[in-house]
Amino acid sequence: MPESENKRRQKRSIFHRMRKASEPAPIEAVAIGRYLQISPYKVRPILNAIRGKNVDEALQLLEFSNRKGARFVEKVLNSAIANAENNFDLNVDSLYVVKCTADDGPRLKRMNPMARGRASLVLKRQSHITIVVRDRSKENLEQKKATADESEVQ
Repeated sequence: MPESENKRRQKRSIFHRMRKASEPAPIEAVAIGRYLQISPYKVRPILNAIRGKNVDEALQLLEFSNRKGARFVEKVLNSAIANAENNFDLNVDSLYVVKCTADDGPRLKRMNPMARGRASLVLKRQSHITIVVRDRSKENLEQKKATADESEVQ
């Protein structure tokens, strides 16, 4: 056996851990709800209402909303909060909604019988809801670092 093969290589998982440690900590978390049985047209006003708000305020707004889409948005928002807390160790109290979108999903085509043997097409629309939450405290720290770096350069 050649000498190079005889040496033990580090496992791939160790390299991954080293690379992960060198990367900057993420300050945002994403959650996507796919194939939800509601039209994006009906969900967008709800998303517009919570965009830019703190997570607690957004959850309160969704909880007391009497629209069907609010239930879907609430589930996706709770998922984004859980992702931020468990996967990225972000502070839940300083999270806010950065970006939220409702995109078209596939449409289920159904036939509605009409008079004289005709049929009309009924489109049952689906949507994909995406919510991004960001940690305001870490965002402020990054902005302070960036301004400090700019002042050093000048």
